[in-house]
Amino acid sequence: MRRGGEIRKERRQGEREPGLLAQLRRPPGGRDARTMLLAQLLDRAGTGVWAAACVLYFTFLVGLDAGRLGILLGASGVAGIAGSPLAGHLADRFLVRSLLIGAHLLRLVTLCLLLVVTDFALLLPVVAVTHLGDRAAKTLEMLFATRVAGERRATYQALSRSSANAGYALGAGLAAIGLAVGTRGAYHVLILANALSFLVAAALVWRTREPRGRGLVAAPAAGAAPAEGPAAAAADGGPGPWRDRGYLRFVLLDIPMNLDDSILGIGIPLWLVSHTTAPHELIPAFLVVNTVLVVVLQLRVSAKVRGPRQAAGAVALYGLTTLLCCVLLAASTGGGAWTASAALLAAAVLATAAELMRSVSSWELAVSLAPPEARASYLGVAGMAQSVQKSAGPLLLTGAVMTAGPAGWLVLGAAVAGLSLVQRRAAVRRLDLLAGTPAPAPAPAPAPAASA
Repeated sequence: MRRGGEIRKERRQGEREPGLLAQLRRPPGGRDARTMLLAQLLDRAGTGVWAAACVLYFTFLVGLDAGRLGILLGASGVAGIAGSPLAGHLADRFLVRSLLIGAHLLRLVTLCLLLVVTDFALLLPVVAVTHLGDRAAKTLEMLFATRVAGERRATYQALSRSSANAGYALGAGLAAIGLAVGTRGAYHVLILANALSFLVAAALVWRTREPRGRGLVAAPAAGAAPAEGPAAAAADGGPGPWRDRGYLRFVLLDIPMNLDDSILGIGIPLWLVSHTTAPHELIPAFLVVNTVLVVVLQLRVSAKVRGPRQAAGAVALYGLTTLLCCVLLAASTGGGAWTASAALLAAAVLATAAELMRSVSSWELAVSLAPPEARASYLGVAGMAQSVQKSAGPLLLTGAVMTAGPAGWLVLGAAVAGLSLVQRRAAVRRLDLLAGTPAPAPAPAPAPAASA
């Protein structure tokens, strides 16, 4: 009996998911996926450098006031919305690998232009094109990944997010050194560091091979049945994602399912400053908590969610977690500094938990709900949800939630929780529709008996 128990224990240990480092060494997709993850790490490190320095650069070195800075960042956010569908549309017609190299080189050029462009009228298109290239690159990276990783795309997505967050943290640390120096030359070095990250990322992508299956998440298996319904229409040049009401409904509902990003980056810090007695020195801790938890837990959370139906369940958990986060924020105004600090840190943890739920549900459903023969263009449209949230989310929080006070957080949390249930129900219904098989043909009538 003891020996049998030892065998079962060994079997359970053998079935455990490998750790983060082991998965990074042997990611789904092999060598090409590993190279792409390294390219993403360097890309995000450069982006983290610029994200930490851009507001101060435009304010103190370029001399923009708050109004023009808001217009600049808002216009760039709107331009970024077009990046995802444009990338998806082009990926149906050109090689993903070549397009991604082009997106990296485009951002390399626009970042270098910032070294010499200071006129506001010229800064607008330069920064807008940079953000468009940024969103296009992110969509192309995931299209590449979903093709090379196949059915293990959720695992790759977890590895991608872990490496990206590590890159952002590294970039923010490097930016802190330049910001401490504070000279024009130091800011220029930070810009060049970001530009260099794009150049190295492009070189790494050039070393990969183009994944199979134009327009597909994976190349079709031999003998696969021909596409029907929305898939066939899209493959034949039919309506496509812009006239697929079911998919557009998913994308529209996915916008509030990305609000954790604005809550953590804008809502919690502003709420701390304007409505609580918590010390301002606590604000950097929110980013640290988020980065550490995502790097440590993303792979484990993704291992628990396998397949589109479990991803649909994760959407409901996202709504519940966001509601609890908003309740804590509403309650953080009722005590002293220690109570407020504890509530805000707990809210940051819950916002990160919501992010973990979103990361395993949003892209998996975007892939699974799209017709197999036209996933590139569909996924490009799905990528708009995050871009729209990045533009509209800050306005919602600062213009409505903050103005309404604690009640604003409660309404926001309840709304997101309710919409998450609607999204889950709609996703399951569409999955059932896509999984439906035509009814079997009636059996042929028996031949009449021969007359005697």
